[in-house]
Amino acid sequence: MIIVTGAAGFIGANVVKGLNAAGETDIRIVEDFEDGRKMFNLADCQIRDYADKEQFLASMRAGVDVLNGATAVLHQGACSTTTEWNGRYMMETNFEFSKLLLHQCLDQGVPYIYASSASVYGAGHEFRVDPACEHPINMYAFSKLAFDNYVRGLLPKPPSQIVGLRYFNVYGPREQHKGSMASVAWHFHNQLLEGDEVRLFTGSDGYGDGEQRRDFVHVDDIVKVNLWFLENPNASGIFNAGTGRSQTFNEVAQAVIDWHGRGKISYIPFPDHLKGSYQSFTEADLSGLREAGYSDEFLPVQHGVPRYLDLL
Repeated sequence: MIIVTGAAGFIGANVVKGLNAAGETDIRIVEDFEDGRKMFNLADCQIRDYADKEQFLASMRAGVDVLNGATAVLHQGACSTTTEWNGRYMMETNFEFSKLLLHQCLDQGVPYIYASSASVYGAGHEFRVDPACEHPINMYAFSKLAFDNYVRGLLPKPPSQIVGLRYFNVYGPREQHKGSMASVAWHFHNQLLEGDEVRLFTGSDGYGDGEQRRDFVHVDDIVKVNLWFLENPNASGIFNAGTGRSQTFNEVAQAVIDWHGRGKISYIPFPDHLKGSYQSFTEADLSGLREAGYSDEFLPVQHGVPRYLDLL
């Protein structure tokens, strides 16, 4: 049995669907279903068992074996709201939960593949997996880096596989529940369903209007990376999971406009609450991932966005 935490979330649900496509249905999901509408993300998936997130955490704190014979853990669960400043809640959810689950995996020799984040790089311009490049600028990023640093104390040769994947700007199906945290491709698509223009921020940090650059990666590629490590249990470490190529918000907007066959771009003032805590540039350094043996290419937005919108 494979355990997937955060299984009804955006990436978690796509991982479950990817496991199903690979023939794996013996899956135990861990999820907080306080918002039951997240179930729609799993409505076309096959799972075997379920555990509530809070009960799962309480069991780990009590020393109960929550793995119960699992053969691997894909830990996707987290509070991913970058504007959340409740540090106690963030550390409990993103650090303590991850740490307790990690040690159960280590004690039983179970592979542990977890979601980290490119947010750990902050407003820097180098995106290597190196402490010199890591400068978190919000509590979410701090919590993710804190756990990465804990994992570093067990590398390079942990007792069993540990893989941290620093996701860059992921977009794709099953993100509709994320609201303001959904990808810009999702927002641009919905703006054109309601009108004739997509709205981008004016310039920031020296970039022109809509010219801020991010490493936009399709969730299908993220699933492929997760499953590759699952199939290569000798590979451990912390790795970037992006395309290795930054593209502008204007390019994403144009890909959406091209798919719809109509629309124009307009620019709105850069929000005050994001000043000083916004990444105007990201681009994954994939050298570590390539050295580990992952060789597949990643979709650029010109191909990934139409694939996404075809599904929508």
